[in-house]
Amino acid sequence: QVQLVESGGGSVHPGGSLRLSCVVSRHFYTYSVIGWFRELPGKDLEALSCLTSGADDPIYGESAKGRFTTTRDRVTNVVYLQMNNLKPEDTGVYYCGTMPMGSITLREAMAEMEKGTGSWGQGTHVTVST
Repeated sequence: QVQLVESGGGSVHPGGSLRLSCVVSRHFYTYSVIGWFRELPGKDLEALSCLTSGADDPIYGESAKGRFTTTRDRVTNVVYLQMNNLKPEDTGVYYCGTMPMGSITLREAMAEMEKGTGSWGQGTHVTVST
């Protein structure tokens, strides 16, 4: 039921920043998780951040800690991923996704989504190079 559209990807030099946006449809799950994930070349889907539909405090995957920040605008239904101090190894395709949360914890939901569970946007590409 939920549709997601990512934007904001592009090319940046090492140490630079990008802000990705995910526009979420109004038909949001009653109790759900939404997050940012990425696929680096030759690697599996990797969790970056997740937050619930009812709270604004996100959790972060290991690769995102200290450099990436997720926020949500409840008025515009946009979820952001601010990425700072980007490195060449951050190059890849970035996706936003959502799934019903049920009774599991947010961290458990993040792990489930990392398997590919949920609804996903089309992705936006990020390239970090000199």
